[in-house]
Amino acid sequence: MTTTTYPFVFDPKQPFIQQASDWIADVFYEQLPEAGFEVRDEQIYMAFQLERAYQEKKTILAEAGVGTGKTLVYLLYAVLYARYTRKPAIIACADESLIEQLVKEEGDIAKLGRYLNLTIDARLGKSPDQYICLNRLDEAKFEHEDGERFRDIYSGLPDFVQTPDTMQAFHPYGNRKDYPDLSDEQWNKIGWNVFQDCLVCPQRHRCGQTLSRDHYRKAADVIICSHDFYMEYVWTYEARKREGQLPLLPEHSSVVFDEGHLLETAAQNALTYKLKHAMFESIITRLLEGEVREKLAQTIEEAIMQSDRLFELLDRTSKKVPGSDRRDIVFSDQLLREVNRFRGLLSDIEEELVFESGLFTLDNYHVTIVEEHIEMIQIALNLFAQPKQLISWITEDRDGITLVIMPKKVKEVLKERVFSRPMPIVFSSATMSVDGTFDYMASTLGIEQFLSFSVESPYDYKAQMQASLIPDQPDVDKAKLVLELLQKSEGRALILFPSEEELRSFRQATEHAAAANSYRFLYEGQAEISSLIAAFQHDEPSVLCAVTLWEGLDIPGPSLSHVIIWSLPFPPNDAVFAARRADSAQPFEEVDMPYMLLRLRQGIGRLIRSRDDQGYVSIMGAELNNPQVRERIMQFLP
Repeated sequence: MTTTTYPFVFDPKQPFIQQASDWIADVFYEQLPEAGFEVRDEQIYMAFQLERAYQEKKTILAEAGVGTGKTLVYLLYAVLYARYTRKPAIIACADESLIEQLVKEEGDIAKLGRYLNLTIDARLGKSPDQYICLNRLDEAKFEHEDGERFRDIYSGLPDFVQTPDTMQAFHPYGNRKDYPDLSDEQWNKIGWNVFQDCLVCPQRHRCGQTLSRDHYRKAADVIICSHDFYMEYVWTYEARKREGQLPLLPEHSSVVFDEGHLLETAAQNALTYKLKHAMFESIITRLLEGEVREKLAQTIEEAIMQSDRLFELLDRTSKKVPGSDRRDIVFSDQLLREVNRFRGLLSDIEEELVFESGLFTLDNYHVTIVEEHIEMIQIALNLFAQPKQLISWITEDRDGITLVIMPKKVKEVLKERVFSRPMPIVFSSATMSVDGTFDYMASTLGIEQFLSFSVESPYDYKAQMQASLIPDQPDVDKAKLVLELLQKSEGRALILFPSEEELRSFRQATEHAAAANSYRFLYEGQAEISSLIAAFQHDEPSVLCAVTLWEGLDIPGPSLSHVIIWSLPFPPNDAVFAARRADSAQPFEEVDMPYMLLRLRQGIGRLIRSRDDQGYVSIMGAELNNPQVRERIMQFLP
């Protein structure tokens, strides 16, 4: 082989990983220092640890503190191994903002390309909800409130979307990032959501999501996606093959889960079933468009009526959960009877379709879609027969209620479909261990055999950071206190909130406060997230208020000189954590505290991003009045 494939002369008689590791060591000892980078012992140590994982094709939990340069290490191994196997590597990030950090102009991929003279073919595999849905945009154009803005978006789409012209070359369009001015609320009116039936969409061949998928599949080196998207690939792999579709991702050589401690949440989200009466009705009635026997038509009508009855019962009997946007399901004999009646009718339809398909009177493609949808509903409703294995709740929007069903434990599926494969899998994060062990994370993900290591940050936190704990007091105006804290850093702060409700509460409390006029406040949700981060970085005295930026935000320099934790990030009041607490003998110690400590360490890690950074961390919260909680937090504060 030539040096055009690898950045070193490859000897086919020698083990590839050994040669790759030698070159990577040379990069960190010589090439990058010559370009002005400092030699970091922690980085070199991590490189030798990853060598073993790639050599033995094993899973490794790589806990490396802030500033160790872990991204450069895993990128080099992933790219070289992709070229050796001729299959791209997957880099799965916790969310879209982390993806942007990786691929931005001054990101780590660009740095490697520039300083090592490497041309890295890295392409984005963004989640479907990051793209415009052409059908939803068509509807939103006539909306009273934002219709004019949506009409402008439509008129700005490429010509091939609006006319029957043939597309000459790949032309990415419709990405959330292309519309930074839209609030999340506005985007949710035109972006893809889980109830869009893409398989039979007449516009799917002109859809930005579909076109981008064709593009990223051809990546030679790296495909970058979110945890959610990778899990969606895992869960839909078999179903898409049955439907004659390509899986969401191509065959790949290795996987890196950046901020890997968040993977369990993504796995549960992907394995969640969402059922809506209107969606079922729209799909099942397609069968009536063909010539069907009277018995099948009657069974379909009965199934639609039964679905309506079931959802009406759920709507009527479910109970609102305080401090949450969900409703709890009240299990009863009547509910189980209605569920079983619905399942029986679905089974009848499945049997009739077997008979009907032999008559060739129905469109095979439509039949396949209906069969897949019925199978999905049956799998979901089957969990009602095992309520101890079920987490379920109701949500509501303007289109009615949605029944959300999730298996309690995903680790069995992860163990079978992800960790059983002989492939290097790297979990990378600054926070994966709790009290010096990786047991908490490994057990929740179903990882039985793994390599692991932990290296501290090279930064001097005692000299660079001043931390303070501020317990909530009943007679203290918390929002006013935050405005006073901002004076210490003259703005330049990131305020982290555990929930959107708390962020909205702070925004309302400070909206008309005179002290708030001294700073420009940027709120997550008011615009596309990467545009907000860029505005925060470039407008030095500004203040960024966020819910999802506990991980991944990398802003060295004075723009981020103060991290304010509004309240301790204990688990949310959702059905998943409620179920975990119910299954635990000591829920506070085994569920709440490990989650909070991991997330808090991540949030604090946003402050010091270089050896020159200085700043403050202010941690607030009612739980700080608990001596046990204070002591656990003080163990890792400087």
